[in-house]
Amino acid sequence: MAAPVLRRGAAGRRWAYTCVDLVTYYGRGAPNGSALSGMRGQSSRAPQPQITAQKPRKGEHGWAAVVGLEIHAQISSKSKLFSGSQVLFAAPPNSLVSFFDASLPGTLPVLNRRCVEAAVMTGLALNCRINKKSLFDRKHYFYADLPAGYQITQQRLPIAVNGSLVYSVRVGNKQSQMITKTVRIKQIQLEQDSGKSLHDHLRSQTLIDLNRAGVGLLEVVMEPDMTCGEEAATAVRELQLVLQALGTSQANMADGQLRVDANVSVHRPGEPFGVRTEVKNLNSTRFLAKAIDYEIQRQINELETGGEILNETRSFDAKLGCTVPMRDKEGKQDYRFMPEPNLPPLVLYDTASMPASADSQQVINIDHIRERLPELPGVTRQKLIQQYGLLPEHSFTLLNEVGLLEFFQSVMKETRAEPKLVTSWVLNTFLGYLKQQSLAVSESPVTPSALAELLTLLDGKVITTAAAKQVFEELWKSEGKTAAQIVSEKQLELMQDQEALGQLCQAVMEAHPQVVTDVKKGNPKAVNKLIGLVRKASLSRADPVVIKKMLEEKLSS
Repeated sequence: MAAPVLRRGAAGRRWAYTCVDLVTYYGRGAPNGSALSGMRGQSSRAPQPQITAQKPRKGEHGWAAVVGLEIHAQISSKSKLFSGSQVLFAAPPNSLVSFFDASLPGTLPVLNRRCVEAAVMTGLALNCRINKKSLFDRKHYFYADLPAGYQITQQRLPIAVNGSLVYSVRVGNKQSQMITKTVRIKQIQLEQDSGKSLHDHLRSQTLIDLNRAGVGLLEVVMEPDMTCGEEAATAVRELQLVLQALGTSQANMADGQLRVDANVSVHRPGEPFGVRTEVKNLNSTRFLAKAIDYEIQRQINELETGGEILNETRSFDAKLGCTVPMRDKEGKQDYRFMPEPNLPPLVLYDTASMPASADSQQVINIDHIRERLPELPGVTRQKLIQQYGLLPEHSFTLLNEVGLLEFFQSVMKETRAEPKLVTSWVLNTFLGYLKQQSLAVSESPVTPSALAELLTLLDGKVITTAAAKQVFEELWKSEGKTAAQIVSEKQLELMQDQEALGQLCQAVMEAHPQVVTDVKKGNPKAVNKLIGLVRKASLSRADPVVIKKMLEEKLSS
């Protein structure tokens, strides 16, 4: 369903928690929040304010948090799941709507082969068992952006079941240690997307855009194997990378191509799971992590102060940093599931079960799809580690940033510099500049060839590291110039004249007698200061190692 209207409430204070193994410890005691004004279809319960972070006190009782996810990924396909309407992001409203999408009488669904192949490919990549026979069902509910009054989905027998996704979470103070975790995939099912409701609050009206109605979705249901927002966000990011590697979904959350619903509950360790709440329509991994962590905190606070958790649907208000009620689930909605009468069972084959008379254009062979599976992110990371000697966390960063891996590999192909040097410059200097200016890799003014040339000069000791940073800054500002041209224009070449460097060292020592005195007294900081003064005098053209050696010779004489 389309996202309901969200309410706003008063901002509160942040209340954080500390995760220890599978048990999450929390401080107790939090003031109740102010009530929000009621809205149609929403609970009147107010969001709890956030509380300032505090360390768990000695003897504090523990709580275990449980998080499960339902992820809807829009299938990369030219047409919709059951109609020939084009799929195109940001098209004019209601310009891509067929008679079937509008649910006109007499129209029938025709299954899109591409969507089925995408579901099978995704299931195989996530270690699922592919059901050779799956069924379609009608899920009934009434909303303005669902013209038929039902959604075609796969409730009883989905296309793929019992899979798993492996992901790694960073731990430790410096976030350098990686822990591998696995989340079970309960099922993957094919279903239709709904249209989109556009709420105009100024005119108190809602407009309906049916361009999205009928677009093919993969619903990936993850078991409640996660314990905090970071784990959930990391698992979703890993799924994004898998879908993008497969080409089954662009999985761009900003464009609504990947939407996440999080089911969250807390309980005492050793006791049954608590009442869960569902946080709907989260459209970024950052908001997903924040929403889950806040919801865990809110539930703990509610229980610690004698309250109870309602089985309700909530949304995340990004401005306030908290979840707010949308509607309760106490009176469970009856979706009146029934078999889809206009679609026969979906039957798939493998090589062994393929009938001899079957037309390969009319059936789908699971084994043929398995043979076409591309390299998955986990394999790519291992290759990077083995080929270039990267640290595991560096391999994750290269894959997590869109286009960064391709940029890194292009630089490696064009430079003679060592992988360690290239990795440092790409992940620190290059990525740092991108983040400062909120640019994507594809928008960078510095090309892989330009950076490769710069690193070749640095690796060949033509310039110093300080000079290389000056050159990079010029490359970032001025398109068209090469690194060699900038080095020549600004005379940044490494000083090769030892006699001139010796004279420079002598002049610096004479100009700063107190620093020289401190060096002779054995002050190590004074040594570094003297080296820095010589480097400054040389306009960063002198090698610090050579400077240090020359200063030592002069000071000992």
